[in-house]
Amino acid sequence: MRKAYGPRRDPGSYGLGMIAYFWEQDDAVAVAERLGGEVRRGRFHGEDDDEDHPWLVVLEEVDRAALDALLTEHDGWLETEADDTPTAPPPLPTAPKRFKK
Repeated sequence: MRKAYGPRRDPGSYGLGMIAYFWEQDDAVAVAERLGGEVRRGRFHGEDDDEDHPWLVVLEEVDRAALDALLTEHDGWLETEADDTPTAPPPLPTAPKRFKK
């Protein structure tokens, strides 16, 4: 298992299946060791204080039941790539709307 505390990137840029978030580094390391993930320091948009940034564990393929149990035990939460799937915009009108007849 690799422990990487290196350069900060946007969590969505990892291109992997799941990202588990934890407030405590010890919790993130414990989950990464059990599931073979990689620990990184996350960053929320607009947060400047390093102490407020969560720890994240980047996971490729894991048993979802085991992951859910560890998330509950270590007070973590999960973000998947499927959560970021954009929805299709509504259809554009074919003609201008008329307010007066």
